[in-house]
Amino acid sequence: MLSDRLITVAIHTYDRAHRLKAILEGEGIMVSLQNVNLTNPSISAGVRVRIKECDLPQALRVIENIEILAPSATCSPHEHAQGSILVPVDFSENSLKATIVAFRLASSLGAGIHMLHTYIDPTFSGQSVMQLSDSLTFDQTIDPIDDAEIDKSLASIAQESMKKFEEQIRDKIKAGVIPGVKFSSEIAEGLPEEIIDDYVSSHKNILTVMGTQGANSNNREILGSVTAEVLDSCRTMVLTVPSNTPWASKGMPAHAVYFTTASQEDIIALDTLYRLFPDVALKITLVALPASRFSKPRPDSLEPLLKYCRSNYPAFSFKASPLSLSNPVEEFSELTSASPVDMIVIPSRRKNIFSRLFNPSLAHRLLFHSDIPLMSIPVKG
Repeated sequence: MLSDRLITVAIHTYDRAHRLKAILEGEGIMVSLQNVNLTNPSISAGVRVRIKECDLPQALRVIENIEILAPSATCSPHEHAQGSILVPVDFSENSLKATIVAFRLASSLGAGIHMLHTYIDPTFSGQSVMQLSDSLTFDQTIDPIDDAEIDKSLASIAQESMKKFEEQIRDKIKAGVIPGVKFSSEIAEGLPEEIIDDYVSSHKNILTVMGTQGANSNNREILGSVTAEVLDSCRTMVLTVPSNTPWASKGMPAHAVYFTTASQEDIIALDTLYRLFPDVALKITLVALPASRFSKPRPDSLEPLLKYCRSNYPAFSFKASPLSLSNPVEEFSELTSASPVDMIVIPSRRKNIFSRLFNPSLAHRLLFHSDIPLMSIPVKG
């Protein structure tokens, strides 16, 4: 059991030792400084930073992540050599859960996190009350209001909310709930799906992680419309994290269902999935999709793909499912009730807007009827 005896956690120059002392004391850790050269303190090679042994676990988490926990150290996504994971946030619990998942993925990939919040000027949207998040609204009760003042008020509210959200993230890093990953944040005015698409187009984006309400939410259609648009238009992978995802708060997915047409595009998507979860022994159930709306899936067509997967992705395990998918949502519900599924994976082919309106994709249907996280991997087609 850790005691109250003093131990040395670092030896620094005078200035750095005092900076570290201020940071640790700001976290409620008692710190004492001791000159290394006790015979001649005025000529010191360094200063010992000493704390109680019982405070060591918390102090180490702070020291290991000192660049992340200091607000001034929040970095630009351009600094991440391996790219960054984009997390659109609305400051709700759903956003926080999605952000936690993103931090775990970023840590395993050596990537950074960029948190993005968008808002719309109510004078532009034509609404008297503009919802910024589940619990934050801007009420336009004065008529008329100068457009610049409205925008300033909205931006100020959003900036303050982002600050509080960042503090929640730092608290979880200090508590050891999530790994220390460098992150940046941004507030932007405009339609969420357009801002997200612009960011993905101009940055080295690995993945976009979005929190959703889940299938039982009354306003899933509102949130789902943005998520569905991002799923269709995004140029990189998108992972949706419903509010009641069991593994989101504690780990990684263990079992994924992968919908396949047994084509060359599946190899590209599976390669991407394998790189995204380098430290996870995922169990993958392959479900055959029909090549077109007029044909039926052939389960036996999965044999070559199964052989290829088992040979090339040794960290994952694979099996095939005999689903016919005549009624995708109903049959998928039967599959998930028989064997818990942590994630749905679908190769996504970009469609034009008319196709999306008149032929909703399988990803959309499952998004609106399932509480399981869905990963969309864009492929050509």
